[in-house]
Amino acid sequence: MSDFNWQQGFTNGRFLWIEWHFWKVVGWLGNGIFFSRFFVQWYATEKKKQVVVPQIFWWLSLTGSLMLLCYSISQKDSVFIYAYLFPWIPYLRNIIIHRRHKNAHQDCPACECSCPPKSNFCSACGAKLPPPET
Repeated sequence: MSDFNWQQGFTNGRFLWIEWHFWKVVGWLGNGIFFSRFFVQWYATEKKKQVVVPQIFWWLSLTGSLMLLCYSISQKDSVFIYAYLFPWIPYLRNIIIHRRHKNAHQDCPACECSCPPKSNFCSACGAKLPPPET
């Protein structure tokens, strides 16, 4: 028989051999949120059959990394503090770029389809689009 005892993983205030407290929950939630972004990106890519990075990917990256930064600060772990100290900068920048791009879309007057920025013709119905406002 094995010396492995499953009951030890659920005793003395531990669950799955982990001693849980507020910062441990923050760290694990941050890890879960950060990890979930890969499934979001994978799903979006499979759905469009081309590489796609949706805006929610950047929000999950930002949220997860900030939670992990808070956890690493609470643990006073310099390796992880430096690992999560700066990644929020490109995540935030990509969120801003996504928003600007989305706001730059124009609606087709003929079919009301949303057309990409700087389009001259609607991709759905072929109608000529008015010049973008400056």
